[in-house]
Amino acid sequence: MTSENQPKAGHRGTPTNNAFRDFMASGWATDDRPPTPRAEVADHAARRRAAVSRRFAGERLVIPAGGLKVRSNDTDYTFRPHTAFAHLSGFGADADPDGVLVLDPVAGGGHQAVLYFRPPAPRDTEEFYSDSRYGEFWVGARPTVADVESQLGLIVRHIDSLAGDLAKDEAAARLRVVRAADPELALLVDATRTQAGSSLSAEEQEEADGELARHLSGMRIVKDDWEVSEMRKAIAATHEGFEAIIATLPEAVRKGRGERWVEGIFGLYARHEGNGVGYESICASGDHANTIHWTKNTGEVREGDLILVDAGIEIDSLFTADITRTLPVTGRFTDVQRKIYDAVHEAQQAGMAAVKPGNKFSDIHAAANEVIARRLHEWGLLPEGVTLEQTLDPERGGWHRRWMVHGTSHHLGMDVHDCQLLLRQEYMDGELKPGMILTVEPGLYFKADDLLAPEEFRGIGVRIEDDVLVTEDGCENLSAAMPRGSHEVEEWIARVSAAAGGDGPR
Repeated sequence: MTSENQPKAGHRGTPTNNAFRDFMASGWATDDRPPTPRAEVADHAARRRAAVSRRFAGERLVIPAGGLKVRSNDTDYTFRPHTAFAHLSGFGADADPDGVLVLDPVAGGGHQAVLYFRPPAPRDTEEFYSDSRYGEFWVGARPTVADVESQLGLIVRHIDSLAGDLAKDEAAARLRVVRAADPELALLVDATRTQAGSSLSAEEQEEADGELARHLSGMRIVKDDWEVSEMRKAIAATHEGFEAIIATLPEAVRKGRGERWVEGIFGLYARHEGNGVGYESICASGDHANTIHWTKNTGEVREGDLILVDAGIEIDSLFTADITRTLPVTGRFTDVQRKIYDAVHEAQQAGMAAVKPGNKFSDIHAAANEVIARRLHEWGLLPEGVTLEQTLDPERGGWHRRWMVHGTSHHLGMDVHDCQLLLRQEYMDGELKPGMILTVEPGLYFKADDLLAPEEFRGIGVRIEDDVLVTEDGCENLSAAMPRGSHEVEEWIARVSAAAGGDGPR
């Protein structure tokens, strides 16, 4: 890959003589494409902005998309806009780096939404062929001002006018910015507020910015019908990706470096069916399943092992699934594997039963945790004399957490761990409401070197995770089409393998 994001080295460069410029500017067909039609998301984004406007009346709000991040030397990671920007603008996978959405207060109340970005330069400019960040020769065709206005229903202005517009009129002293999205832009906002005579201290300004970020994070916690439909699309695509993994498990065993093979197969489907993976896939075979965030995916996939796959596809609207299945590589659980798997499945069922309006978010973990603790107690794994009640005591217990160290649930949406900026009383102690989407994902993990675990348990790790919608009278498992019970998983593997036409897992 060639890039010129960094200052040009002396050993390369673009000709700058006038004859070359004239030659590059000539001979191009006229772009007669009509403006992009209005996107379905535009009306939903407008409603979201209206809600924000009511909450922050009279204040100028700055929501950056963020910029490119260096991967190595002069190459960047693939750009993904900040979630708050995507949620309020409607721009998803097609967003350009460095865009900024500003909600500008207007006389009489409300806000005017203005999107600032750098539109493509005409083809008679050097930017067209020499700018590796914005030039069409380097990054391809980019949306025009007319495209964005037509597609999203926003007023669009050149990014070069942003600083002046932020500083205009008395609202310059009442600025808030999503700081984490673009630290450099946050410094500009700080300077603008100070110059405008803001009465807030630097600490108070940062707290005001944090309040904005928390509000924008929290407003995603209840999904509307359109957002739920996008989640269904992400989950359906993820289902396809998992079935592709199952179909190729024998190849993962034969080829070696099987975890990477599994990761690659899922990544192929993620790019083809959506925007990409919603997070780094966990493809953990054997004892690697006992490392909760095993994303190295460098291990072998061996016959007789379980492989824990925690993966989700992010679609173009940036909504992502998050699903885990633990699969027997050869298609059948051993008796010991089934014993552990069935305990986790029982815990997940208990967690799902707690997903209903009026319950607390923390009730999900408590319900699943009770099953995990009870099974471990029955198996004799808790210290001698420790009762079930003692280990479940939130203040003085917790021995069972040695084998189930993580939480059982998190909110899900445009971020895999969505709404994370909410305060504890709003998140962990928050009440479940219809329209929330969250995961239920208990597990049991017996590391190979865990001398307190039965020898036959060591090296076995199991997690089962589904994406669940809170409904008016309970919940709907959005990923229910992907089998979960141990016998159903075996049937699933056999069915997918037979359809793939290979020898399949045995």
